[in-house]
Amino acid sequence: IVGVDRMMKRKSTLLTRRPSLVNKLQGCIDGTLEALVVSGHFTSGDCDEVQLPIHTPSQQARCLLNHVRSKGEAAARVVLTYVQQKQESPVNQETVTPPKELLKYQKKLSSSLSAQSCFLSTYGGTSNMPLDDIYTEGQLELAHDCPDINGPLVLEDIVSTVGTVNKDADTVLVSGQAGSGKSTLLQRLHLLWARRAVLQDFLLLFSFSCRRLNSEQRELSVQELLFQHSCWPDREQEEIFQFILDHPHLILFTFDGLDELKQSFSDEHRLCCPTQRAPVHVLLFNLIQGSLMKGVRKVVTSRPEAVGPLLKKHLCKEVLLKGFSPTGIDCFVRKHHTDPTVAAKILGSLQANTALLGLCHSPVLCWIVSQCHMELLGCGEGSPQTITDVYLMILQHFSQHQRPLQRNGAQIWLQEHIETVLHLGQLAFQGIGTTCYLFSRADLEACGVSENDISMGFLIQSKDMSSTHSNHYEFLHVTMQCFFAAFYVILTSNIDRSTIPKLFETQDMKGTDQSSTCFGVCLTSTNLQVKTVDWGATAAETPNLQLTATFVSGLLSQRHRSLLLHCCPSLLIERKVRQVVKCLSKGMQKHFKSIPQPVEGEKKSMHAMPGFVWLIKCIYEMQESRIAKDAMSKLEVDHLKLTYCNIGPVECTALSYVLQHLRNPIGLQLDNNFVGDVGVEQLLPCLHICNSIYLRNNNITDEGISKLIAKGIQCENFQKVALFNNKLTDACTQHFAHLLKTKQDFLSIRLGNNHITAEGAKQLAEGLKFNHSLQYLGLWGNKIGDEGARALASALENSQTLVWLSLVGNGVGSTGACALANIIKNSTSLEGLWLTENCITRAGVEHLIQALQHNTHMKSVWYVKYTGTNPNPKVSTVIWYICLVVVCILNWSIARPHR
Repeated sequence: IVGVDRMMKRKSTLLTRRPSLVNKLQGCIDGTLEALVVSGHFTSGDCDEVQLPIHTPSQQARCLLNHVRSKGEAAARVVLTYVQQKQESPVNQETVTPPKELLKYQKKLSSSLSAQSCFLSTYGGTSNMPLDDIYTEGQLELAHDCPDINGPLVLEDIVSTVGTVNKDADTVLVSGQAGSGKSTLLQRLHLLWARRAVLQDFLLLFSFSCRRLNSEQRELSVQELLFQHSCWPDREQEEIFQFILDHPHLILFTFDGLDELKQSFSDEHRLCCPTQRAPVHVLLFNLIQGSLMKGVRKVVTSRPEAVGPLLKKHLCKEVLLKGFSPTGIDCFVRKHHTDPTVAAKILGSLQANTALLGLCHSPVLCWIVSQCHMELLGCGEGSPQTITDVYLMILQHFSQHQRPLQRNGAQIWLQEHIETVLHLGQLAFQGIGTTCYLFSRADLEACGVSENDISMGFLIQSKDMSSTHSNHYEFLHVTMQCFFAAFYVILTSNIDRSTIPKLFETQDMKGTDQSSTCFGVCLTSTNLQVKTVDWGATAAETPNLQLTATFVSGLLSQRHRSLLLHCCPSLLIERKVRQVVKCLSKGMQKHFKSIPQPVEGEKKSMHAMPGFVWLIKCIYEMQESRIAKDAMSKLEVDHLKLTYCNIGPVECTALSYVLQHLRNPIGLQLDNNFVGDVGVEQLLPCLHICNSIYLRNNNITDEGISKLIAKGIQCENFQKVALFNNKLTDACTQHFAHLLKTKQDFLSIRLGNNHITAEGAKQLAEGLKFNHSLQYLGLWGNKIGDEGARALASALENSQTLVWLSLVGNGVGSTGACALANIIKNSTSLEGLWLTENCITRAGVEHLIQALQHNTHMKSVWYVKYTGTNPNPKVSTVIWYICLVVVCILNWSIARPHR
């Protein structure tokens, strides 16, 4: 019976652990088979069946497990023992000896990648800037909390195991908004690999552009995809490909711009055989999810809007690229301009215009501002405020570069180049509507794009290692294509009246069964022949159509209409302005109608979706307060939540412009975004309408807090602030002390998980001594220690307003606990005290219990035993005291957890 039981357990283990065993066996098939042959459980025929050349490593592993199950318990034991030994003594990957032909191919691949990557190609087609001279690191963060990471991520961390969530997955997603630098980041990665400066564990790196894969109409195998769309081996293709199949852990794939693929991600069509031909998007999806080429590391870039839960379940981790930090902006501008005087003038202009500084957090906008520095420094009070302003500036810059304007040219430069703008606009418009970002000569000729139009610099020749796209063109950047498409929507009469309404409805189309042809049905058939596509199911259009709509809003603003009137009848412009205003009003009303009624006893809140933020940005681009007032007059909520909505400085500027017109005060929650210090400054104009502001996890420093507090003191409604998990130090506490002394109606300060020490606690205590209103004070996860706890206790022991105090994880010992006991003993308002994750011993607990005997209204004291390196030897006694605290708490209730 025991023997049968063991056998069943072994077989059960093979079944229950099959997915992980398949993963572990792929790199050691030969060794496992040798162990089975030596033990007498496998014959050479069995080995041949497992090692069929047509099988991928994962298929070989599955076949091996199938054979083992039929061989009995002893064979299963051999496999499990061998796998365990391999885990304990992993094979050094450096022992793999690549064949000579593969090394030659590696050299050719490196040379090709280096040639493609050495110059900034993403949005610098007008000049050859070496990537080494201009590349500036963007802000990289994991999409999830990872306590093991100290400091910012670096480029190599993208491919490393740092922050891995799903160990069985091979795909890393780098997500970021348009213009955040995703393509340039991959380009830098390629260049460093080609030089063998980073990622030396990977023998081969294959790079792909989803934009270019869109135009591949043939069905391909994985081998054809690798060699035809990346780099073709001169000889021994089969030997090289077999090495790739046998050693997937030595291979790296990168796919740039998943959001530009015509097809949305799907895992319906599964492929396992790398020699089987299939449409390119099917190959790509199976590579991402691991059905094909399991073990190969894949890095995919995309805009966040295109990434749904179906794709995320196949990721080993997601990395967020959040553009430039303020330091990055400074670094980029100085790299772009070798003349320090010019660089200093540009940076001075940015510091004087925080709205423009916020825009420059997007690398592509920072490049435009640096490129157009003469226009920027000459515009005085008319300095750019919106994204549309910046793109008009580069349009004017390129136009003047081609043909200097005559007298009064600043007012009519668009009129002089209207033909070029319309030709490029038609091409861009057609491409956006059909998810096309790569154009052939025939496409250009169909839209009337001439060599003179190309020489303007907005179109660049596609750079690709294959010959397939050697005569194709693309816009400098996808945002530039959206900008020209917006111009076409406004200036041409060849579109139907329904174009603008359709443009502003696209956010509701994604994910529905509605079939449409987007722009295609809006074009009059008399003048254009436009490709049409069923766009409702694709992921690419929504963000690009929304960006196009944003540019339409900006171009139709009052400040730019005089420019358009030189090129278009005023009646046409006015009609389109009315259409946009109506669309924005209807879109906002739709969001407001979706707000549920509040639960009794709770505030009415609205959790805004990204579409709401986009509409806010469109309103800001129009720069008309009348529209903002009309929109906000219909919003009646007590709390507005915008968590995880990719809110950066640009979005903060737009939010502030619109929210300042609210009729009643609200609580504004912006947790888990990337507001930063510049974003905080952009929010100040709407701070007077905020009774509370929540900015947890937003990379805010003491500099941002100084400006927030200085403004908040002047705002009558401002009463609560939450800044958990930012970059605050003791320097910020002097500002909070000033706030507490000045505002005697302030209710709540939460500064958890920052870098505040005992000195900061002392400064805060100075403000608390003079404050008679504060109810909630949260300092969870700082380092105030006993000294800081004593200072706070001294300031708060006679408080008649404090309801809740959290000092969790602050290194507070028994000395601090004894001081805090005085608050429990003397305060008539305190209901909750949190002291978990500290180092309080028995003596401190005894003082807390004694204090509770004098308190008739305390609801909870949270405390757990010390878990440091030197625990109290009488832990059991302490635990009994803990139980006594819990049992003896009066009112028999536990306060709701707060941090």
